[in-house]
Amino acid sequence: MLYALEMLGLVAFAASGSFAAVWARLDVFGVVVLGITTALGGGIIRDVLLGINPPTTLRTWPYLAVGATTALAVFAFHPVLAKLRKAVLLADAVGLGVFATSGTAIALNAGAPVYTACLVGMTTGIGGGALRDVLLREIPLVLRKEIYALAALAGAVLVGVGHLLRLPAAPVTVLAAAVVVTVRVLALWRKWNAPVARGTGAE
Repeated sequence: MLYALEMLGLVAFAASGSFAAVWARLDVFGVVVLGITTALGGGIIRDVLLGINPPTTLRTWPYLAVGATTALAVFAFHPVLAKLRKAVLLADAVGLGVFATSGTAIALNAGAPVYTACLVGMTTGIGGGALRDVLLREIPLVLRKEIYALAALAGAVLVGVGHLLRLPAAPVTVLAAAVVVTVRVLALWRKWNAPVARGTGAE
């Protein structure tokens, strides 16, 4: 189940990163690199933090192949897909939810304490997007006022609580991912933002 969730998140984040690259007018190589970086970045950071070496996504070819294929599809069909901007935001939300919760579950399976697993899960969710924004010379989305990292942390905590209560891991992980996606979509729809410092012109 974790493998299936990771593949779903990989496609979602690869699409998100590839669209960002297309809108930044990168060439096909840049689109593929940014798509793969966004898709695999969080998982690589997770594995480095857990001492998994080499990282899982660099040991087996499907991760790289799925990320590259998704990026190429976005590059080829972006004139049609660009009309689905809301779908791109939804894809990013799905990727965030899937990676934050599966990252937490993988950390727990690796023997990490619940507290550590939750932080690793949140980092897994936001890592790829942060790398994407840095490569595009933008302030990472996670550091802006939008509800993003908080949504990832909420999903990670739900998985951690389920583990402490000895609830079935699979349904808890799926439910937690759905919560992350719901919170993120509601934040976009209702324009919810985290507080910023007053007097900066950004309230």
